[in-house]
This record gives sequence, structure tokens and C-alpha cells, in this order.
Amino acid sequence: NGDQATDDDRYDAMKAAVDGGAEVVVCAGFMQGAALEKAAKEFTGTKFVFIDGWTLGLDNVVGITFKEEQCGYFAGYAVVRDGFTKLGFSGGGGGTNPACCRYGYGFVQGANAAAAEMGVNVEMNYSWQFGDSFSASPDLQALISGWYTNGTEIVFACGGSMFQSITAAASANDGFVVGVDVDQSSQSDTVVTSAMKGLADATVWACEKAFDGSWDEIGNSEVALGAENGATGLPTATWGMETYTVAEYEAQFADVVSGALVIDNDYNNLEQEYSNLTLNII
Repeated sequence: NGDQATDDDRYDAMKAAVDGGAEVVVCAGFMQGAALEKAAKEFTGTKFVFIDGWTLGLDNVVGITFKEEQCGYFAGYAVVRDGFTKLGFSGGGGGTNPACCRYGYGFVQGANAAAAEMGVNVEMNYSWQFGDSFSASPDLQALISGWYTNGTEIVFACGGSMFQSITAAASANDGFVVGVDVDQSSQSDTVVTSAMKGLADATVWACEKAFDGSWDEIGNSEVALGAENGATGLPTATWGMETYTVAEYEAQFADVVSGALVIDNDYNNLEQEYSNLTLNII
């Protein structure tokens, strides 16, 4: 039932997969939680991979999360290095979704770090308004259009179908957008880069564990994947920046992998003083 799906619909889909012989069922998105718990308790012989989820205390479930603060940092740093100084962040979940919160906090940190290196000051509008349901809406488009009209140059669209409203506002105002989760450059000419996490890679990784006999290493646990797993980053095949180079990005990525650069993931620290960034929380 698409975006009208209920927990019963989700459970029915999982049951149909098991009845059809699936040995592993991959459930993507936090909204799968209630149905997944019911199905996993009933079908104990089937393994469940909960992408963007959490541990349910069940041996046949692994919850996979991501270090979204890394993705956000890479994107914030890149766009400021590429010359953007007036930024925006529009997030889904109303400020209660941990993944979106990590994305946003990382974006702020990366933008501030780049600005400090360049000796410039940047501004960022930061809002959870009109994003509770992660859906596109006229209200969201109007909000972001107002940002562009008042000087915002690029907005991080961090929340599912909110992307449509934000790219529509960008198109109408000659603005630019940072995509989320996957490379969204093919979906709009306004997209400069995307803060990506390895949804497909994580799925393959977990499925390998299910079939190579090492599931016990991850079952009944929550695993956070990051750059060291190849699970966070920016798309290099569709590089859209003009002055910040792929080589510079790859050097920074290597620093995160090695631990030379550590990015704070405690988004409760968002409202702090930044050396080169003015944060306007709306």
C-alpha cells in the first residue's frame, strides 16, 4: 500500500516472503519496526535484516544503523569548500529521528570546519518544520522558497519525499540541493552532491553473514556502519563540484577511516557556538 501502508500490511508482506521460502527478509526503514518484531517472533527460523533499525532482542534479527554524521560532514565540508556560504538544512522526523539528527549535526560540523580552514564565515538555516511525515508538501516548498529568496544558496534535503518540495523550490529560485541516502543527482539538476549511506552494501554484508555461517556474530545486535565499512560518503562518479576535488575528498575520507578525523555523533551538542558558522534554528 505504498505510503498508506499499515503495520498489518507490512506484516503481511513479511509473512508472504517467508511463506514463499525466503530465508532472509530485509526490512528497510524505521517504520517496519512493529511489524518486523511480530514477524520475527513468529518465524524464528527466518533471519531478518532491519535497515535503519535497532536491536529487538531477538537472535534472528540484526539492526543496522549508519554513522550519518560522517555523511553529513562530508557534504557540509564539500559545499563550503566549493564556495557556498549561505546554507540550509531541512530535516524529516520533526527532530526526533536519530538518523536525520546525525545527518544534520554532521552537516553543520563539516560546514564550520571548511569555513574555518578557508577563513570565511557561513550561515545556515536549520529546520524540522513540515517534515514530520517525511512527505512533500506545499508548506515545505513555500518555506524553502522563502529561504532561497532571502539568500540561501544550497539546502540539504534530508527526509524522503521532502526532496521533491525542496528541489521544486530550488528550481524556481536558481538554488541548489544536497541529496540524501543515495546519489540523487539523476532526480534533479539542482543536486550538487548527496550525503550517502551504503544501504545496498549493508544489505549485502548482512545477507553474507546469513549464508556464510557467521550470523551469530551479528544476530540480536545493533551494528553501526561507517566509512571504515565503505558505508558512508559522497558520490564520486557524478561529482558536481567545481573547485573541491575528488582527490581532496578521498584524502578526507581516508582520515575518517583511519581515525585521524573523528566526527561527533552526539546531536544534543548541536546548539553550541561555532567558530565560523552562524546557525539559525527555525
